[in-house]
Amino acid sequence: MCDVVGLETKKSLMKTVPLHNAVGMVLVHDITEIRLGEFKGRAFKKGHIIRKEDINHLKRLGKERLFVLNISDDEMHEDEAAYILAKSLKGNGVELQGEPSEGKINLIAGRDGLLKINKDVLLELNMLGDVMCATFHNNTFVRKGQIIAGTRAIPLVIKKSFIEKAVWITNKMRKTGFNSQGSGVIKVKEIKSPKAGVVITGNEVYHGRIKDAFAPVIEKKIRALNGEIIDVFYSPDDEFYIEKRLLQLIDAGADLLIVTGGMSVDPDDVTRFAIRKLGVKEAYYGSAVLPGAMFLVAYLENNSVKNKVSKETNQTVPILGIPACGMYHETTVFDLVLPRILAGEHIGRKELAETGHGGLCLNCKECRYPVCPFGKD
Repeated sequence: MCDVVGLETKKSLMKTVPLHNAVGMVLVHDITEIRLGEFKGRAFKKGHIIRKEDINHLKRLGKERLFVLNISDDEMHEDEAAYILAKSLKGNGVELQGEPSEGKINLIAGRDGLLKINKDVLLELNMLGDVMCATFHNNTFVRKGQIIAGTRAIPLVIKKSFIEKAVWITNKMRKTGFNSQGSGVIKVKEIKSPKAGVVITGNEVYHGRIKDAFAPVIEKKIRALNGEIIDVFYSPDDEFYIEKRLLQLIDAGADLLIVTGGMSVDPDDVTRFAIRKLGVKEAYYGSAVLPGAMFLVAYLENNSVKNKVSKETNQTVPILGIPACGMYHETTVFDLVLPRILAGEHIGRKELAETGHGGLCLNCKECRYPVCPFGKD
């Protein structure tokens, strides 16, 4: 239902005044300037507050009267409202892109990292009317300087009490767990640069019967997240051999283990058993993503293995098991989970199940991820 009363109230604030009486008032439309052979464009934009120094310029444009809007003490201009709203939405790792214009301002990533959106608070804010905020998708890896959201005040003039209510809504998230790593409805979580150790499994690769295609794929994706590969080992389908190589990588300082292949149900697929032999306390096999249903996430507690990592850094090492699809599909569940792991998020059974919504890859001829629906919740 249209808010007719609200529209009529706004309309009643507009009036035509003589040019010399317009100082301090708000212009409600663009004014175009044409200088033959030199310039044609906007001289004054909608929302501009008329100043004394503007009067002569406006006279040269043939203006004697202006269509303006007077702002009372309990109201504010759209640009001021947008700035206040953006500041209240902004969390850690987020910056404002310049100054508001026509009641709109963008928010950008202040660093590379994982975009987090409090969707419940965002919905409540957008239910208000007269203000809005549109964002990029939650749990997306973003680059520094990338536009991640835009917010605006919709009317040219808005009640201060309305903006106060909007800010109050954005602050409600402080009472939820979302604020545990910084305030703000929109934030970019810092991700650590991984030191990844990789074990490529499979008799056919180990014995040189086929050329490995997995290592270049993994290396490309790790380096895209500012990480490095500690080492890459090749292993036959032997759980004891795989376990030995994983321990060797941990001892070399790997804080992320990636194991490829051997994730199916064939007799030779023993990768999962090798991971269990390490003494992992948590292991989750199977995701709700295609491609990547046979994906595995496990966590090796630092006190399970005597190695350099456990002695010096006292940390848990995530282990990601990638099925064969990761070798020939451009984008898989690995791309969805890895940034979240590096942002310190715990990916368990529930998180893997939640990936089902948006977890169907369309297998486009030319992959444009992340500019596509894959992995979007």
